[in-house]
Amino acid sequence: MAIKQDSHFIPYLGGRLHLRQIRSSDSDIKEMSKPPILMLHGAMSNGRVFYSETGRGLACFLAEAGFVVYALDTQGRGLSTPKLQRGFTGGQGEVIRDQLPLIHHYILGLHPKVSKVHWCGHSWGGVLMASAISRFPLFQDSVASLLTFGSKRRIKIRSLKKWMMVDLGWNKLAQAIAWSHGYLAADKWRMGMDNESRQSLAQSIDWVRGDWIDHDDGFDYARAARDVAEQGKWPKSWFIAGSGDHVLGNPADVRRMVEECQLKDVNYTLLSKSKGFKHDYGHADMLTHKDAVDDHFIQVRQWYLNCKPERRHC
Repeated sequence: MAIKQDSHFIPYLGGRLHLRQIRSSDSDIKEMSKPPILMLHGAMSNGRVFYSETGRGLACFLAEAGFVVYALDTQGRGLSTPKLQRGFTGGQGEVIRDQLPLIHHYILGLHPKVSKVHWCGHSWGGVLMASAISRFPLFQDSVASLLTFGSKRRIKIRSLKKWMMVDLGWNKLAQAIAWSHGYLAADKWRMGMDNESRQSLAQSIDWVRGDWIDHDDGFDYARAARDVAEQGKWPKSWFIAGSGDHVLGNPADVRRMVEECQLKDVNYTLLSKSKGFKHDYGHADMLTHKDAVDDHFIQVRQWYLNCKPERRHC
């Protein structure tokens, strides 16, 4: 099936948020009753982790199966404008409280026959999505499902690699660069595929080490997530981890996030050769490996095909 890619630019705080729409070339989104899928990248990343111009990636794979998929570049990343620069004041709170609600409403406006949107996050994107769901009743009612890849709220594993990547690299070196230059030029320093603001960097470090509390208004996400789960309002969720992801989405830390949220209607999958998958996937290649399309992407496609829009959960 041929796919079509279009860029939508949504006005936001004097700039524009870039939203990539990927769908089959013959689909009529106004007539579709199948919920679309919104994808959110993690730190030092952008929406391209889910797609490519040549048709590779999870978003393109799902579009070939008949889904309309949207990949967001958060403020300052990817094709969103203006780009990160000295003086940029936005942090992760703006993604949770402003950008996700704005984009969610925008997508629903493009799909008049649906009332729900599937959410899919990679790494820290999954944490931000879980934060928004725990905070806003709107999302508890209108998010059809939450699927995450390598998403963890805290990093509690201990290893030399973790000390070098997180304790030294992320917590020390990255912060020094960010405070010196006004933002973290992760692409220039070959630390990631896109840049990070000083606020987002500092806030994510605090969350990885400490409490799940909003830095701007003190909202307690951990308590809210537990309350939402206890009330049965959390959307059906699937947390995927890679056995080769030793630090940034270590399977033990991914499981800890599931436990912290006290999720009941949740699946967990470990991508490892011992579990029948082709590779012991790592943090990025669980989405970018060329073999993923013939491996766990097939299960992801089936997950979405099994989701019925008329039911609260999948």
